[in-house]
Amino acid sequence: MAEAVGRYVEDGCTLVIEGFTHLICFAAGHEIIRQKKRNLVACRLTPDLVYDQLIGAGCVRKLVFSWAGNPGAGSLYALRRAVEGAGATPSLELEEYSHFGMVARFTAGAAHLPFFPLRDYRGSDLPKVNPSIKSVRCPYTGEELATVPALRPDVTIVHVQRADAEGNAQVWGLLGVQREAAFAARHVIVVAEEIVEQAVIRADPNRTLIPGTIVSAVVHEPWGCHPSFAQGFYDRDNDFYLRWGELSKDAAGLERYLDEWVYGVAHRAEYVAKMGAELTRLRARPQLCQPVNYGY
Repeated sequence: MAEAVGRYVEDGCTLVIEGFTHLICFAAGHEIIRQKKRNLVACRLTPDLVYDQLIGAGCVRKLVFSWAGNPGAGSLYALRRAVEGAGATPSLELEEYSHFGMVARFTAGAAHLPFFPLRDYRGSDLPKVNPSIKSVRCPYTGEELATVPALRPDVTIVHVQRADAEGNAQVWGLLGVQREAAFAARHVIVVAEEIVEQAVIRADPNRTLIPGTIVSAVVHEPWGCHPSFAQGFYDRDNDFYLRWGELSKDAAGLERYLDEWVYGVAHRAEYVAKMGAELTRLRARPQLCQPVNYGY
């Protein structure tokens, strides 16, 4: 992870760490913080705790997003402090879209289109505060449609359940926009719970979300999503999400957390060792699906 982040995540770059509900790569976020990356343009649907930590650590100059918060638990206090310019935290630039607006931006980027038309934003105030949301008249029907610009990140980091050494990556459960964000990016870092032989990937091709041909680096990082979850490997640490408000409510509390759990460990394996038996309660129970027949 240190090598991949050091090589591809440059100061000032446009960064995406995707993953919808599960497969949110905290291990990558923590390594970016440890390496003290600065002036990042951080993009994501539903930025939650990992982006709050990046913002609190001073890594982010601008946030491009749709809905931000601690899901089911409350606010993001580092984000709030950065927007309000409170204390020593630098101010943060915001660029907000709807969820589908962000999906459309990644879709356009993945297809190498300049923009994407959509029917979102009717009755919304977002176009009034975001000049990048424009409109175009459909050449076929004459209908006025909203448009959003293509998003082409410098780096997209995607956490997956398993991948082979070439980066052919498989995901199951919620898919989110990992595929679109990966195809839109200049560099893709795949982080996998498990590295498997290529034969395992080839035996179940429909589960392959990202082909190795677009992947720049492959990282093996078990428990890389904690406190988020990875379906089939471990559950979400809801206790931590509930505690995050108290941990981060003031800048000193956030710094204490970062000192102990990010700067205070050298890498993810040390983080996992420090968590110890606490992680045992989160391990997923087996719930296997039936195999399918690819024969002909």
